[in-house]
Amino acid sequence: MSRPTQSPVYLIALGAFALGMASYVTAGLIPMIETAFAVPVALAAQLVTAFTLAYGLGSPLFVALLPAHRQRGGLLFALGLFVLANGASALATNFTALLIFRAIAGIGAGVYLAMGIAASAALSVPDQRGKAIAVIMGGMASGTVLGVPLSLLLADRLGWASALWLVAALGALSWVGLALRLPVFPPAAATPLKAKLALLADGRVVAILLVSLLAAIASLGMYTFIAPLLAATGDGLARSTTPYLWVWGVGGVLGSFLIGPLVDRVKGPLLTLWIMAILAVALFLLPATAALGAWLVMLPIAVWGAVGWALQVPQNNELIHAREQQGDGNLAVALNESALYLGSAIGAALGGVLLLQQWPVSLLASGAGIVAALGTLVQLLVLRRAPTAGRVRAESH
Repeated sequence: MSRPTQSPVYLIALGAFALGMASYVTAGLIPMIETAFAVPVALAAQLVTAFTLAYGLGSPLFVALLPAHRQRGGLLFALGLFVLANGASALATNFTALLIFRAIAGIGAGVYLAMGIAASAALSVPDQRGKAIAVIMGGMASGTVLGVPLSLLLADRLGWASALWLVAALGALSWVGLALRLPVFPPAAATPLKAKLALLADGRVVAILLVSLLAAIASLGMYTFIAPLLAATGDGLARSTTPYLWVWGVGGVLGSFLIGPLVDRVKGPLLTLWIMAILAVALFLLPATAALGAWLVMLPIAVWGAVGWALQVPQNNELIHAREQQGDGNLAVALNESALYLGSAIGAALGGVLLLQQWPVSLLASGAGIVAALGTLVQLLVLRRAPTAGRVRAESH
């Protein structure tokens, strides 16, 4: 990555750090919000639903409607909206207003991440693009792993609103830096909305999105049930799931950052194939290693976190590459983020239904492994159908 474009990428990553915090901190704030607004926990939990639905469903629509020649302004507007919505959330005096502001924050977050990934790719030379995307995803993973516990600790001392003020402050810092350092992007031709939606007819894009969906069902869906899995194994694993969540998260941070150089050296579809295969093996190993001991299970959990987070670096890179000529790579990335959130919801819902049917939790891990294996098979078909694209990219490096 060249020196002039290096700092904007890291500033975008700082905004992604704030986004990672906002995406997961609300779940930890639910007991405080429940008390503050005198609402039942089931209603307070809808704050998470409002954010994630707006993130996953709203962001592709807004990215699609954004004019092609307003990419810089759109990125700053989305981050500004995210910052203001988090500040407004902290100031909310009734639950309805808080719910609305969390939804607005979700839209800003989804648009910002999609456009931030596309911008980081545009600011990088081709053989450094994967590393740039890895920096953005690593920033988001770090916000989840490091930022969420920090903001919850702050909330314990100063109240639930302080956590959202911290998110807003970090987002504002990123916004100021980008306003000063983000260059103007080359003008792009205007593309009608109908033409943008034509990317859904692109078989390569649909295949990438399908793999992301299956990966999210398996990885993020199983993450919802990590505590019951550990509780079912005995041997004291259920005393606290926090160490295992940290191991998963630290693995995610390492995977997000370390995958960058590989994306720029290894053919993207092949890298995704290996990641999906490793994810399947890690999920299959969860029940057996959990039964053998508290320390041993940390290994597949760390690998699971690493490959689960790392996957989106080559996936987003491939989507941008696939739609580079059409100029709608940012919309493809937004759709990929939607696939992740939809997959997470599907995985959690299916797991809940199976537990209601008295399925052992260990079978959920095996089921997640089967879904990841199915994703591996889909990716193998993708790899076999795109040999020419692979050779062209290999020759370009």
